[in-house]
Amino acid sequence: MSLTAGIVGLPNVGKSTLFNAITKAGAEMANYPFATIDPNVGMVEVPDQRLARIDELIPAKKIIKTTFEFTDIAGLVQGASKGEGLGNKFLENIRQVDAIVHVVRAFDDDNITTVTGKVDPKDDIEVINLELSLADLDSVNKRYERVGKMAKTKDKDAMAEYAVLEKIKPVLEAGGAVRSIEFNEDEQKIAKGLFLLTSKPVIYVANIAEESMADPDSDPYFKIVADLAAAEGAEALGISAKTEEEIATLDDDEKAEFLEAEGVTESGLDRLIKASYHLLGLQTFFTAGGKETRAWTFKKGMKAPQVAGVIHSDFERGFIRAETVSFEDLDKYGSMQKVKEAGRLRLEGKEYVVQDGDIIEFRFNV
Repeated sequence: MSLTAGIVGLPNVGKSTLFNAITKAGAEMANYPFATIDPNVGMVEVPDQRLARIDELIPAKKIIKTTFEFTDIAGLVQGASKGEGLGNKFLENIRQVDAIVHVVRAFDDDNITTVTGKVDPKDDIEVINLELSLADLDSVNKRYERVGKMAKTKDKDAMAEYAVLEKIKPVLEAGGAVRSIEFNEDEQKIAKGLFLLTSKPVIYVANIAEESMADPDSDPYFKIVADLAAAEGAEALGISAKTEEEIATLDDDEKAEFLEAEGVTESGLDRLIKASYHLLGLQTFFTAGGKETRAWTFKKGMKAPQVAGVIHSDFERGFIRAETVSFEDLDKYGSMQKVKEAGRLRLEGKEYVVQDGDIIEFRFNV
């Protein structure tokens, strides 16, 4: 399941440093705007401690984690909605992603320039959010006139879309985001089809100083970002991108020692990967034993045949049943034999909604 989060922000806030730490892909970094022009794309493994436990109880020759895709997008400047800087290219790249990771500078360093000449997380966030709103408003205004003419002819589809556009237009004119608007199910389908930038879910990442890693909440810059995120119902994370890039080069034992010395239990990157994964309503199911124990990504709410299709289209086409046990039950009983003896192995049919952590063996016939 290919879904991606785009890393955005003003130039020189640490986007490419964060991207390097996530993917170890070596995105170009430079102390000047637009060092990143074409978006860099990288895959990252989703951390999941359940895999090791499953492999312990149902041994396999190898373990394969599920992955998530991040895209590093060029830094935006004020006026991007009107083509300033790399405006049009930047905005088009954002349209291609499913979620936005909005990186904000939250550290002082005289050696790293800022576009605005000062460190001001609130202003940085407002610049980008306003540019995205203006770009959406331009799209909506063009659509509004065209659909309005069709709506006057009593075309039902046009009337429905026009009503949605009338809800969206004043919000964008006030500099707001489409994701802040409450839609019913039918309206949501129409709004989704407009492919608006501000409809995408967002995580705000405050790029904090290393000394704030153990307690981001005590950092005054992070508090500004967290308050702004809370006001719009978004999540905020405090991450030291430079430190995370250093951590990414360590082996597991060295990484654990470093994190312990910093007073944290989980790296910022692991938190970001998990948060981005869940932001899009993604969950994990497992196949276990034999050649490989593997984690797979599926969308929350999918039924068993659709989830089987994540592995192979033949599995969905010829679906018979899903032999299922929850990770919690396997962990509790300690073996598949004991799970069966306890009556916790389930045979699920086509209407079963797969749950996060399900361990499944699909039966199919093509």
